[in-house]
This record gives sequence, structure tokens and C-alpha cells, in this order.
Amino acid sequence: MYLALLELKAARGRFLLMGCVVLLVAALVGIVSGFTTGLGDDTVSALRRLPATHLAFSPDSGTDQFARSLVPAETLDRWRGQPGVRAAPLGVSLTRGTTDRHTEVDLAAFGVEPGSFLDPGAEDGQRLGGDDQLVISRKLAEEGVRIGDTLTVDRLGIALKVTGITGRSSYGHVPAGYVTTATWQRIRFTTPGATTPGATTPATALPQQYAAIALQADDGARLADADREFGTRTLTVEQAYAAAPGYTGERVTMTSIQFFLYLIAPLVVGAFFGVWTVQRQPELALLRAMGASRRRLLGHTLAQAAAVVLGGTLAGAALASAVGLLVGTEVPFSLPGLSLATTMGAVALAALAGAALTLRRVAKADPMTMLGAGR
Repeated sequence: MYLALLELKAARGRFLLMGCVVLLVAALVGIVSGFTTGLGDDTVSALRRLPATHLAFSPDSGTDQFARSLVPAETLDRWRGQPGVRAAPLGVSLTRGTTDRHTEVDLAAFGVEPGSFLDPGAEDGQRLGGDDQLVISRKLAEEGVRIGDTLTVDRLGIALKVTGITGRSSYGHVPAGYVTTATWQRIRFTTPGATTPGATTPATALPQQYAAIALQADDGARLADADREFGTRTLTVEQAYAAAPGYTGERVTMTSIQFFLYLIAPLVVGAFFGVWTVQRQPELALLRAMGASRRRLLGHTLAQAAAVVLGGTLAGAALASAVGLLVGTEVPFSLPGLSLATTMGAVALAALAGAALTLRRVAKADPMTMLGAGR
């Protein structure tokens, strides 16, 4: 160990260069992980907040369930009679609106029944009540919408009073707002220009349909049998994430980048220590001839690798955290402490594994062979 530390000091330029490479790889992995998590939260956090286990869609909705699925109210009643299942209607639509203070916002309108298990409640103000009310997510509040504002849905003339604010939630990178299912039906089915500001469409004139039926299913609930009987297609909430705009493409892209970075770390570090070991073969041979065991030589060489990798990884983690603090308010970025520690641990293990694989020759070679290779 003492020899390993002396060598780090003697060849500090080379080890510092390698440490900078590890730092940049670790920082890149951390930054990409933060963007991956942040983009995922910004795409499906409103779905993650749903206290449901499954969502039942119409069978012809394909992979774009929330935009294409329409489930009739009769099916909701039949699901509510299914043993071991609690059901509530859910509507999801993307729209735009303008407040009476001329703040223009994009809005993911989530239609829920007030008082049902989907009701988000309110952290500030009052929870959702009447059909003319709106509870906004914290992200909409950050964009300038306030409690007491009246938000008018563009082109439809539907006026909604903001009564409360709930937690941060988004759908398809659009902040969520919660309305009653009747209001969602007006947003979903009203033809633009068919109403004037302040006018209401009679509920009987709108299709009594929903985008999905949210389910809280007990263990052992026979969902597949109910699907066949009721004519629906039930997915877990996690499976429904793929229906959110852009979610699948973003996950594949960012995960692929992470995968290649995890491959780069062991290859680069392993190649460095492989070359470094070849250059030091005469010194290693001399130590072997003086009685140093193969295990001891391998141990002190791995100690050097560990010092470089751990130092570079810790610095990379600090750099990734700094980037997150710098850009986190401008772009979707989320890297909690546990995720950061897990990510950096994976980078360090991958790099050490690469170094260990290239250093096996230290434990296998004999002194005469190593001295011959060093001439």
C-alpha cells in the first residue's frame, strides 16, 4: 500500500489525467441520469400520482390510450360491481388556457370525480368541488396561475375558477390541472366555437364517456375475466406510461446513452492500467524476485486503481450535482441523493472491474517472464 501511494505521487501527472477521465465519465453518467429521471417525471408524474393499480381502456385504443380510448358510463357501473375492485372515471386531455390576468398556459386536464380516490385534494386553497372549478398543480402555479384566477379554455370558452393548488405533476411535459369529469367531457367533446365565453353545454348533450377507468384492485381480483365480460383492456399504471407523449422515445434514448457510458468507463480505465502495468513490468519483476507475493502486487496495483476511480467518481458526482442545481429550474432534471449514490457506485464498480480484468497478468506472470518482457 505504501508503494502504491508513492507511485501515485511520483507519476501524479498520469494518474491525474486518468482521474480527470473518470471524473468526466462519472459526471456524464450522473447528468444523463438526472435528465432521464427529470424527463420521466415531467412526462408521467401526473400518472404516478394516481392512487390506482390499473387503468381500463377501450380495446380499440391501441398504444395511444389516453387520446383514443373512450369508455362508456355503463362500463364504469359494471366495473364498480366487480368484486375486489374499486373503480373511478378518469379523463385526460391536453389543452390551453388563458387567465383573466392574461397568463397563457398549456394544461393537461385530468377529469376526476370529487371525493373519489382519484381526487388530488389541495395543499393550498380548497379541493375540487363544482364543475366550474379547477385545482392546478404546483408547476402551473410557478408559471403564474394563482388561486382566485379564472382560466378560460382557449377556443371553447369554458371558464374555470382556480380554487386550489396540489403537488407538482405533469403529463407529456404539460402541467396538470384537475377538473370534474363533467368539465373534462366538455373539454373533450365540445366543438371549438360551439360555445361562447360563460356559456355551458348541457350535460345530457355530451357523450357519457371517459378516457379510462381507474381501478384499485385487490390481490386475486379477476381483471382478465372482467375485461372479456366488459369489453375493456386493462393495464397496470406503469404499463400505461408508454401512452404519455414522448415517454417511450425519451426513455430509450437516454437509457442507451447511459448504457454506452457504463461501457466506456471500464474500457478506458482498464486500458490505462493495462498499459501502465506493461510499462512497469521490470519494477514488478524486481519486487517479485525480492519475495513480494503475487497477491500483494495485485493488491497494491488495485489500490492505485481504487484511489483514482474513487477520487474521480466523487468529483464527478459533485460536478453532476452542481449541474443539476444550475439547470434544474430551467429544464427537467432530477437526481435525488440515493439515485446519485447508486449511479456513482455503478460507475466506480464498472471502472474497477475493467482495471481488475487487465491486471490479472500481474498475478499470473513469473519474474523471469516479466523481466524478459521489460527489456
